[in-house]
Order: sequence, then structure tokens, then C-alpha cells
Amino acid sequence: MRVILAEDSTLLREGLVRLLLEEGHEVPAAVGDGEALVSAVAAHRPDAVVVDVRMPPTHTDEGLRAALEIRRRWPEVKVLVLSQYVEKKYATELMSANVEGVGYLLKDRVAQVTDFLDALERVGAGGAAFDPEVVRQLLARTSQADPLAKLTAREREVLERMAQGQTNASIAQALHVSQSAVEKHVNSLFDKLALSHATGYSRRVLAVLRYLDS
Repeated sequence: MRVILAEDSTLLREGLVRLLLEEGHEVPAAVGDGEALVSAVAAHRPDAVVVDVRMPPTHTDEGLRAALEIRRRWPEVKVLVLSQYVEKKYATELMSANVEGVGYLLKDRVAQVTDFLDALERVGAGGAAFDPEVVRQLLARTSQADPLAKLTAREREVLERMAQGQTNASIAQALHVSQSAVEKHVNSLFDKLALSHATGYSRRVLAVLRYLDS
């Protein structure tokens, strides 16, 4: 893939550039702020971008705003967002858009090179890749109005793994159950979330996002 990096830490940025090059990817640009990222995407039209949420000048949400602008202007460009902590507001905003070709990882996950590269490849292929801890915290609702309250513990576990971008086959392998068992859990949670007859959108995506309005 052709990947543009946006990270204000020179050490991390250069380390990621070297890693991607060693894996056979191209890196046409590596920048340190959100404005430069948007300009680089306009100039190079990469396959994907890897961007930190917090960058200069205010170190609040510049990276996320740049990512959302890129998704709006160039929807074919895949986006993998990195964050030091679970930024619920930012993760929710990113996940509320079209999550095909979108990922959100904690920076700690970058140290696990295999996990990082797997997430980038999944996003680059048009899938989704959300850090397990991000999903866990977003799904941790205790209100009685929680639309997920009617799900069983196993169904919630399946939903968490769906949110991470895993297929039914990979979920079955991780949970040590048959794929048909996973399919039954998926269909059951679709029923409980009133998504059995949803059309025009991915029911897997809608299932993950249904709780966001609660």
C-alpha cells in the first residue's frame, strides 16, 4: 500500500516509516500535523493514512478532524487512527461514520508490530480494525436504556469481536466454538437489536453502532 503517516513525535514517525518500508509498503509522505496531512493526501492520493488523534498546534483533536475531512473529501482513502488513550468522543465520532476502511488503535498496540500491521492491512482491504480496549470501553454501558442490555454475555462478546473487524470464522477460532454457533449468536443479536430486516447498510456495522444513540 501507499501510506501517509501523521505523527508529531519524530521518533515514532520515523520508526513507523522504517517499519512500513521494511514490510514493502510505500510512504510518499510523513508529516507532523493535521493540516500537512490533508495537503499530503491531496498531493499524493495514498491508499491509506495513519494519523495520531492529538497533534499541533493545540494537541486536542487536530488529527481526528483531519481524518474526518479526508474521509469526506476522499472516501476511497483508508484511515487508521492512533491514540494514547481511549478517547470515547473521538472514537464514537469516527465509528458513527462509514466504518469500512477505518481503524482506531491505542498507541500501545503499535508496539505489538504484528497487531499494528494486521490492523493496517485489514483497514487497507476495506475492513474495520478497532482496538479491543476501545470497543470494551465503548460497549461498557450500565443504563437500563442500554440497547445492548438484552444481549447475553456470549452475544456481547461476539459483538465486541465484530466491532474489532473480525469475521465469523476468526471469532469462532478465538472463542473455541464452531462457526455455525457464532452465526447463531450473530443472528440472535440482530434480532434483539431489531436489525434482522435492515437493508441498505451492513447489519454488522449497525449492530456495533446501535448503542451510540443511547
